[in-house]
Amino acid sequence: MSNINDIKQLNNVNTLNKPDSKTDKSGDLDFGKMLKDTINESNAIQKDSEEALADMATGQIKDLHQAAKSIGKAEVNMKMMLEVRNKAITAYKEILKTQI
Repeated sequence: MSNINDIKQLNNVNTLNKPDSKTDKSGDLDFGKMLKDTINESNAIQKDSEEALADMATGQIKDLHQAAKSIGKAEVNMKMMLEVRNKAITAYKEILKTQI
């Protein structure tokens, strides 16, 4: 859900009046902070998925639907993070190709 908020902040970057946790003192978005928060959120989702898998393996599952939903969310989140990594690597390689 915070990804939607991040997108809204990016769309309204010129209308930011006061800094929040993802902005620096000048009101500009801090990409490093946003990336770190997203990685931490992704890590928490992966941990929830691992707990759901462990509960399923041991038979201590309370709600199979919630466990499947958690596992699916972790899978989609991991795919997104891999695509972000791939795009960053591609951008880095393009920068290396740039002649000065």
